[in-house]
This record gives sequence, C-alpha cells and structure tokens, in this order.
Amino acid sequence: MLCEQLPGVEVVKAFNDPQKLLDEAPSLEFDLCILDIEMPGINGLQVANILKEVPVIFTTAYREFAAEAFDLNAVDYIRKPVTRERLETAIQKAQQRLEKNIPPRSFIQINTDKGKAILFFDQIEYIYTSPGDSRDKKAVLQNGSELTLKNISFDRLNGILPEDRFCRINKAELIAIRNVQFFSHDQITSALLRNGKPLIFTLSPAFRNDFLQKVRL
Repeated sequence: MLCEQLPGVEVVKAFNDPQKLLDEAPSLEFDLCILDIEMPGINGLQVANILKEVPVIFTTAYREFAAEAFDLNAVDYIRKPVTRERLETAIQKAQQRLEKNIPPRSFIQINTDKGKAILFFDQIEYIYTSPGDSRDKKAVLQNGSELTLKNISFDRLNGILPEDRFCRINKAELIAIRNVQFFSHDQITSALLRNGKPLIFTLSPAFRNDFLQKVRL
C-alpha cells in the first residue's frame, strides 16, 4: 500500500466495503480518509458527504467527478494511476489543513509550590520575581490570588507564554498586555487596581522596544 511507504503516515485501517467504513468510523480515530470514488453500493462522494468533519482525498480514473469532489471541500483529487509523489503532495496538503484547524493552546502545565498546575493564560494578570527566592516567580491571578512558579526564568516564561498576549517590561516583571491602559517612555499604568488606585509598572529601556512592538500589533 502506497500510504504505508510515506513517512509520518499511519494507516489505521483499510476497507474494501464503504458501508463497513461508515459502520466502524465512529469507533476509529483517524485524521484523514482516502476514498476511491467508484465503489460498490455507495460511492466515495456519498461517503465523504456523511463523514463531513473528516478531510478527504479522492482517487478516481475519471475527470467528471472533480467539480463535485471539490464542492465537498476535498483536500485533493488524484487521477489514477496514483503515484507515490502525487499521493505525498496530497498528504502534505491534508497536514497543512489539519495544522490550521488546531486551536491554539489556552494553558500551560507548570511546576508550582502546590505541585503541577494547569495555568490558563486568561487567569494571569502579571508575573514578578519572588522576593524569597529569585529563581521562583509569583503569578498574580484574576481572582486576586498568587501562585508561586518554581525555579523558572523569565526567558523560559517568554518561550511558553503567547508572545502576543504577554510582555516582559523590566528585569523583575512580565505583564499581560490586556492590562495595559496608558504608557509613557518609562512607565505603564495598568487597568489593575490596588487600594482603589491603578497599579503602576516600570518600563525599562532594555525592554521598551519589544513592548512598543507588541502594543502596536
């Protein structure tokens, strides 16, 4: 089977009977379906219409099905005989489509003083260096609580937090950009309140350009 010769491709199951595919599909985990259009009983176009959420590559010896195939949002339409090179191109198209459909992660798993935690990006207001141990960081959360992030650098945090949502503003602090209300060349006035007054952050020269680029996106 040509599919088995392609790197990164795992064949979950092959079917000669389209009805058996439809019967078993709910219990199978697969990302892509390669269908011959001419099949006994029910054709590949009908199968694809039933499996609407699954990307499909059609194979056929005939041109006349192409328009209908793409009406079904097919990834690709391969004329027989199918070559390895042509199939590989179609698989790459499918991979690109699947990657686009993967929703961005909304959280990180991180070590804290309470054990491993699932920390959602929307929860984080800002992060600062722990006064007790500079290797640790304190995350201030939306509910007003603080969580100690164990033995993690700001460089590491910058690498795992979405760069369009967070920005380091000085050596000791990183802020969620959504909380920025006003800023000058050396100061950020946030939407966060402490004792009824806006929380003020220092914007250091070393981090100013990066900050300005992010708030101008």
